[in-house]
Amino acid sequence: MTKPRNPVQLGVVGAAHGIRGELRVKPFTDDPMALGHYGPLFTADGRALTVTSVRPAKDVVIVRFGDVTDRDTAEALTGEALFVDRSALPEELEEEEFYHADLVGLPVFDETREVVGKVVAIHNFGASDILEIRPDAGPTLMVPFTHEAVPRVDIAEGIVHLDSAAAGLDHQKATDEDAHPDPKARPRGPKSAGGNR
Repeated sequence: MTKPRNPVQLGVVGAAHGIRGELRVKPFTDDPMALGHYGPLFTADGRALTVTSVRPAKDVVIVRFGDVTDRDTAEALTGEALFVDRSALPEELEEEEFYHADLVGLPVFDETREVVGKVVAIHNFGASDILEIRPDAGPTLMVPFTHEAVPRVDIAEGIVHLDSAAAGLDHQKATDEDAHPDPKARPRGPKSAGGNR
Protein backbone atom coordinates (compact mmCIF):
# COMPACT_ATOMS: atom_id res chain seq x y z
CA MET A 1 0.00 0.00 0.00
CA THR A 2 1.27 3.44 -0.84
CA LYS A 3 1.48 6.52 1.33
CA PRO A 4 -1.51 8.89 0.84
CA ARG A 5 -0.90 11.55 -1.82
CA ASN A 6 -3.43 13.91 -0.25
CA PRO A 7 -3.34 12.99 3.45
CA VAL A 8 -6.07 13.92 5.91
CA GLN A 9 -5.33 13.38 9.60
CA LEU A 10 -7.94 11.26 11.37
CA GLY A 11 -6.30 10.97 14.75
CA VAL A 12 -3.16 10.81 16.86
CA VAL A 13 -1.82 7.87 18.84
CA GLY A 14 -1.48 8.29 22.58
CA ALA A 15 -0.14 5.81 25.11
CA ALA A 16 -0.18 2.04 24.97
CA HIS A 17 -3.14 0.43 26.74
CA GLY A 18 -2.43 -2.86 28.47
CA ILE A 19 0.13 -5.46 27.40
CA ARG A 20 -1.46 -6.86 24.24
CA GLY A 21 -0.71 -4.04 21.81
CA GLU A 22 -3.81 -1.89 22.18
CA LEU A 23 -3.39 1.89 21.97
CA ARG A 24 -5.24 4.98 23.09
CA VAL A 25 -6.06 7.12 20.05
CA LYS A 26 -7.51 10.63 20.01
CA PRO A 27 -9.81 10.61 16.95
CA PHE A 28 -10.59 13.70 14.87
CA THR A 29 -13.65 12.10 13.27
CA ASP A 30 -17.21 13.18 14.11
CA ASP A 31 -17.97 9.63 15.16
CA PRO A 32 -14.96 8.37 17.15
CA MET A 33 -15.97 4.77 16.43
CA ALA A 34 -15.65 5.40 12.67
CA LEU A 35 -11.86 5.49 12.82
CA GLY A 36 -11.54 2.16 11.05
CA HIS A 37 -14.21 2.78 8.40
CA TYR A 38 -11.91 4.38 5.82
CA GLY A 39 -9.47 1.55 5.19
CA PRO A 40 -5.93 1.37 6.54
CA LEU A 41 -4.54 4.33 8.45
CA PHE A 42 -1.05 5.60 7.61
CA THR A 43 1.68 7.09 9.75
CA ALA A 44 3.59 10.15 8.50
CA ASP A 45 6.38 7.91 7.15
CA GLY A 46 3.87 5.80 5.17
CA ARG A 47 3.47 2.76 7.41
CA ALA A 48 0.01 1.21 6.92
CA LEU A 49 -1.97 0.18 10.01
CA THR A 50 -5.15 -1.86 9.72
CA VAL A 51 -7.71 -1.25 12.46
CA THR A 52 -9.07 -4.56 13.75
CA SER A 53 -11.10 -3.21 16.68
CA VAL A 54 -12.18 0.09 18.24
CA ARG A 55 -13.90 0.62 21.56
CA PRO A 56 -14.80 3.83 23.39
CA ALA A 57 -12.97 5.12 26.46
CA LYS A 58 -13.45 8.47 28.19
CA ASP A 59 -12.00 11.09 25.74
CA VAL A 60 -10.31 8.63 23.39
CA VAL A 61 -10.86 5.27 21.73
CA ILE A 62 -8.91 2.08 22.39
CA VAL A 63 -7.66 0.71 19.08
CA ARG A 64 -6.10 -2.59 18.10
CA PHE A 65 -4.05 -2.64 14.90
CA GLY A 66 -3.46 -5.87 12.99
CA ASP A 67 0.33 -6.04 13.25
CA VAL A 68 0.65 -4.58 16.75
CA THR A 69 0.48 -7.45 19.22
CA ASP A 70 2.58 -6.42 22.23
CA ARG A 71 3.21 -3.39 24.42
CA ASP A 72 6.72 -2.66 23.03
CA THR A 73 5.43 -2.43 19.45
CA ALA A 74 2.50 -0.29 20.64
CA GLU A 75 4.77 2.09 22.57
CA ALA A 76 6.82 2.67 19.42
CA LEU A 77 3.71 4.25 17.85
CA THR A 78 3.09 6.76 20.65
CA GLY A 79 2.68 10.27 19.23
CA GLU A 80 2.19 9.13 15.62
CA ALA A 81 -0.39 11.04 13.56
CA LEU A 82 -2.78 8.81 11.63
CA PHE A 83 -3.83 9.66 8.07
CA VAL A 84 -5.99 8.45 5.20
CA ASP A 85 -6.02 9.73 1.64
CA ARG A 86 -8.61 12.45 1.00
CA SER A 87 -10.22 10.20 -1.63
CA ALA A 88 -11.24 7.71 1.11
CA LEU A 89 -13.50 10.30 2.78
CA PRO A 90 -17.06 11.22 1.76
CA GLU A 91 -17.32 14.20 -0.58
CA GLU A 92 -20.64 15.42 0.81
CA LEU A 93 -20.35 17.31 4.10
CA GLU A 94 -22.89 19.08 6.22
CA GLU A 95 -23.01 22.86 6.10
CA GLU A 96 -20.24 24.39 8.26
CA GLU A 97 -18.21 21.14 8.11
CA PHE A 98 -14.74 21.11 6.58
CA TYR A 99 -11.84 18.74 6.23
CA HIS A 100 -8.71 20.25 7.73
CA ALA A 101 -6.78 19.34 4.59
CA ASP A 102 -9.16 21.51 2.52
CA LEU A 103 -8.42 24.56 4.71
CA VAL A 104 -4.62 24.37 4.74
CA GLY A 105 -3.17 26.76 2.18
CA LEU A 106 -6.28 28.96 1.87
CA PRO A 107 -5.79 32.74 2.09
CA VAL A 108 -7.39 34.49 5.06
CA PHE A 109 -9.03 37.93 4.65
CA ASP A 110 -10.28 40.25 7.37
CA GLU A 111 -13.50 42.32 7.31
CA THR A 112 -11.73 45.10 5.32
CA ARG A 113 -10.72 42.54 2.68
CA GLU A 114 -7.09 42.88 3.71
CA VAL A 115 -5.05 39.68 3.49
CA VAL A 116 -4.16 38.40 6.96
CA GLY A 117 -2.13 35.42 5.75
CA LYS A 118 -2.60 31.75 4.83
CA VAL A 119 -3.84 28.83 6.89
CA VAL A 120 -0.87 26.58 7.63
CA ALA A 121 -2.42 24.19 10.16
CA ILE A 122 -5.43 23.41 12.31
CA HIS A 123 -4.73 22.43 15.92
CA ASN A 124 -6.82 21.12 18.76
CA PHE A 125 -5.20 21.32 22.17
CA GLY A 126 -8.26 19.97 23.96
CA ALA A 127 -10.86 22.76 23.96
CA SER A 128 -11.67 23.52 20.31
CA ASP A 129 -10.05 23.87 16.90
CA ILE A 130 -7.54 26.67 16.34
CA LEU A 131 -6.42 27.98 12.95
CA GLU A 132 -2.72 28.71 12.60
CA ILE A 133 -2.27 31.52 10.08
CA ARG A 134 1.04 32.60 8.59
CA PRO A 135 1.14 36.31 7.64
CA ASP A 136 3.63 37.68 5.08
CA ALA A 137 5.87 38.80 7.94
CA GLY A 138 6.16 38.04 11.62
CA PRO A 139 5.17 35.02 13.69
CA THR A 140 2.18 32.84 12.93
CA LEU A 141 -1.20 33.78 14.44
CA MET A 142 -3.39 31.41 16.42
CA VAL A 143 -7.10 32.13 15.90
CA PRO A 144 -10.04 30.23 17.44
CA PHE A 145 -11.94 28.39 14.73
CA THR A 146 -15.32 29.61 15.96
CA HIS A 147 -18.22 31.12 14.03
CA GLU A 148 -17.54 34.50 15.70
CA ALA A 149 -13.83 34.63 14.79
CA VAL A 150 -14.20 32.90 11.41
CA PRO A 151 -17.72 33.80 10.22
CA ARG A 152 -17.38 32.29 6.74
CA VAL A 153 -15.28 29.70 4.95
CA ASP A 154 -15.82 29.56 1.21
CA ILE A 155 -14.20 26.37 -0.08
CA ALA A 156 -15.47 26.97 -3.64
CA GLU A 157 -13.82 30.40 -3.75
CA GLY A 158 -10.89 29.21 -1.67
CA ILE A 159 -11.18 31.97 0.95
CA VAL A 160 -11.38 32.10 4.75
CA HIS A 161 -13.11 35.20 6.16
CA LEU A 162 -11.96 36.48 9.55
CA ASP A 163 -13.40 38.92 12.08
CA SER A 164 -10.31 40.65 13.53
CA ALA A 165 -11.95 41.75 16.79
CA ALA A 166 -13.48 38.34 17.55
CA ALA A 167 -10.21 36.65 16.60
CA GLY A 168 -8.29 38.87 19.02
CA LEU A 169 -6.15 40.40 16.27
CA ASP A 170 -7.13 44.03 17.01
CA HIS A 171 -5.46 43.70 20.41
CA GLN A 172 -2.39 42.11 18.77
CA LYS A 173 -2.19 44.96 16.26
CA ALA A 174 -2.38 47.56 19.02
CA THR A 175 0.30 45.72 21.00
CA ASP A 176 2.56 45.58 17.94
CA GLU A 177 2.11 49.31 17.36
CA ASP A 178 2.95 50.04 21.00
CA ALA A 179 6.03 47.87 20.78
CA HIS A 180 7.15 49.51 17.51
CA PRO A 181 6.05 53.17 17.62
CA ASP A 182 6.22 55.35 14.54
CA PRO A 183 9.82 56.71 14.52
CA LYS A 184 8.61 59.97 12.87
CA ALA A 185 6.04 60.67 15.58
CA ARG A 186 7.19 63.19 18.20
CA PRO A 187 7.21 61.88 21.74
CA ARG A 188 4.90 63.41 24.33
CA GLY A 189 6.55 65.78 26.76
CA PRO A 190 7.84 69.35 27.01
CA LYS A 191 9.18 70.98 23.83
CA SER A 192 12.44 71.74 25.60
CA ALA A 193 12.99 67.98 25.77
CA GLY A 194 11.92 67.37 22.14
CA GLY A 195 8.30 66.57 22.97
CA ASN A 196 5.02 68.00 21.67
CA ARG A 197 3.97 70.18 24.61
